[in-house]
Amino acid sequence: MVARVGLVGLSATAVLFLGDPAAAQLATTAGERTNGSAAPADTVTLDPNAPLAPMPDIGVAWPDLGTAPAVSAKGGTHAVTDAAAEARYAWRIDGIDAVATPLLRRRFAELSTLDANDGQPANAAQLDRRAREDADLLVTLLRGEGYYDARVATRVEPGAKPLVVLAADPGALYRLKTVTVDGLAAAGTQAPALRDALGVRPEDAANADTITAGEAKLKAQIAQRGFPFAKVGEPVLTVDHATQTATLDLAVQPGGAKRFGQVVALPGNRVFDADHVAEIARFSPGDPYNAASVDDLRRALIQTGLISSVEVKPVPAADPDTVDIGVKLEPAPPHTIAGELGYGTGEGARAELSWTHRNLFPPEGGLTLRSVLGTQEQLGSVTFRRNNFQGRDRVLTAQIAAAHTVRDAYEAKTFSLSANLERQTNIFFQKAWTWSLGGELLTSDERDVIETTGQPRRRTFFIGALPTSLNYDGSDDLLNPTRGFRLGGRISPELSLQGTAFGYTRIQLDGSAYRTVADGVVLAGRVRLGSILGAPRDQIAPSRRFYAGGGASVRGYGYQAIGPRDVNNDPIGGRSLAEFSIETRVKVKGNFGLVPFLDGGNIYTGALPTLGRFQYGAGVGARYYSNFGPIRLDVGTPLNPQAGDSRIAVYVSLGQAF
Repeated sequence: MVARVGLVGLSATAVLFLGDPAAAQLATTAGERTNGSAAPADTVTLDPNAPLAPMPDIGVAWPDLGTAPAVSAKGGTHAVTDAAAEARYAWRIDGIDAVATPLLRRRFAELSTLDANDGQPANAAQLDRRAREDADLLVTLLRGEGYYDARVATRVEPGAKPLVVLAADPGALYRLKTVTVDGLAAAGTQAPALRDALGVRPEDAANADTITAGEAKLKAQIAQRGFPFAKVGEPVLTVDHATQTATLDLAVQPGGAKRFGQVVALPGNRVFDADHVAEIARFSPGDPYNAASVDDLRRALIQTGLISSVEVKPVPAADPDTVDIGVKLEPAPPHTIAGELGYGTGEGARAELSWTHRNLFPPEGGLTLRSVLGTQEQLGSVTFRRNNFQGRDRVLTAQIAAAHTVRDAYEAKTFSLSANLERQTNIFFQKAWTWSLGGELLTSDERDVIETTGQPRRRTFFIGALPTSLNYDGSDDLLNPTRGFRLGGRISPELSLQGTAFGYTRIQLDGSAYRTVADGVVLAGRVRLGSILGAPRDQIAPSRRFYAGGGASVRGYGYQAIGPRDVNNDPIGGRSLAEFSIETRVKVKGNFGLVPFLDGGNIYTGALPTLGRFQYGAGVGARYYSNFGPIRLDVGTPLNPQAGDSRIAVYVSLGQAF
């Protein structure tokens, strides 16, 4: 706090200009010492011919840090105190137990010279200097708490380990007599709410922290309530020592309430034009001005990943009742190259490489080239993606892909064209409602076997689909929820041509819930139901059927390993599924946790799941809770395996299982 203290006449009244209370330094005036003790205020003219007076005492008794014999002129000896000798010391503060807050103690510990050098040897002069510095510090901190008559005396108790004592007398707690906010009436109907935002009232303690915090809240609220050019002056605290009270005065110039005008580009803007920034903004022209909405826009622009620096600020508009929002953006490197190596018991070994230009088609039109080479999967795709498409967090995606997939259930060579528009959620702006609308055309050459005979067969399917989804997220965290629930539904009407044309509809429902049952212990559960209506299983392409088993399904089993099987003991999928998972997420130490789990589920040949004959898997997982989300390692085993099922399955991923 930068403060100025001035004495008014002969009264004990001081005027303080408050700033940062943690750095409070009260200037010393005549009649006031830095440690709070009184000193004469008279002006003295020195006589240059007068003899020197004896040197004054330094204020702290010299400790007996060591003596040495000395020989006098008469041949006798006497002890001489060695002020330069050093010894380790201890220290304590007396008198503040009833008034010291945790904040005051923390600040003193951070700034104390005695504490910073605790345990280090010191001589008498160093002890004196450190004691005086800490006495001044303690007086300043006590005054910041409202004890404006605080005094601190210092002494050193000698011994083998000298003890430095700061004896504090806080005095009376000063309280506010009046609180005046000049100019606030110009805010009109907003004035009462802004006055309440200050949060400082008569009879409150004259606490510098409280006053500074109230000033900050007032500045934030006045900007959020439609006053972009408001000015809030520094608070002035007038302390009256005679009555042990204080008055607080604060000057405010609201500057007039405004409404949002247009988004305009400032000179030097180099990334998005003003129209696209306006699409990202959550406010529209004519809405009441709100500083929180401007801050939200600034964060959203940064999260595009295409901005290295951003300037978003209110600027005067042609209409005096509105305020334009000026934007200046500097570009970030737009290219991304990513690679991935992995192995899964169900998917085999795979390597993935992708290259992305995130702004090849401005604004925010990215192009991604992706390839996958694996023992059971090969893929090449070209994806166009436009973020914030005609609205915040709306993503338009179009993709061309060719893939060759080998699974225990089938082998498929597929060429597909797809596009969808979706409203996304993310870890920075988690949303309650998300949705997607899309379309897909594909041709797939697929090989499987006839269920009853095991004879191989090959069929080519031409499929058109209109997948649609709607999801609600009422949880508290996207990657690591601890409370709340989620519900989601997906429906995809599909038309298939294989010999003859026929239609069917795929439906899937998901729900999960989370509850904190103890400190660091979260109980989580998940349910999934699915159904294909309108066609028998054997008519449906093997790649479009339901399957279960794996790290995102029933743990303990291989990928797609659960459900009915053919004569070769290979899964054949089904028309319906039912799954559940229950797990307890326990934080054991620091960022590490353990997660015991039980999963169950099955695939059925009928259109509706019968909720019977579940395959169960159980195990335990380890979690490392990083800054960007939990890293998951789960180890599971099947409790009632089918023939050929492995006894152990391992899964690694980012984020919780559900």
